Amino acid sequence: MSIKTLEDMFIHDLSDVYSAEKQISRALPKLARAASDENLIEAFKTHLEETQGQIERLDQLVEATPEVRIKRMKCHAMEGLVEEAQEIIDSVEKGVVRDAGLIGAAQKVEHYEIAAYGTLRALAQKLGYTEAARLLEETLQEEKATDEKLTLIAEKAQ
Repeated sequence: MSIKTLEDMFIHDLSDVYSAEKQISRALPKLARAASDENLIEAFKTHLEETQGQIERLDQLVEATPEVRIKRMKCHAMEGLVEEAQEIIDSVEKGVVRDAGLIGAAQKVEHYEIAAYGTLRALAQKLGYTEAARLLEETLQEEKATDEKLTLIAEKAQ
């Protein structure tokens, strides 16, 4: 995809985060099965529901913004983050150490998403896509809340 305008960048970044959310929706059930701490398992399950809602919100954004069409692409950054989480699952015995690794992996994902949604919201505002900016802000706040929740779980873990 040739990127020449802010609108091109917005569509590129939106397409990238759409791919990222799809990848996360496939990874979260694996993370939940791999975890041992009940709070962490529940956090992964809750985030799966939120992720599905975030994908629906991205679909709403496209419907509300006729100038925007998501392109088919793969988010390579998320692919790498998911692979790192899988390496933890494959190489660390189930228990407190694996849970710590999974929390770290999940927070890397959250930080990526926070950066992506913050950038997208700013671009939407600059482009005058008011409804898109509102929807992106909603998701941004969910991602920040999930990051905080993971921090609390980590701090309470034994």
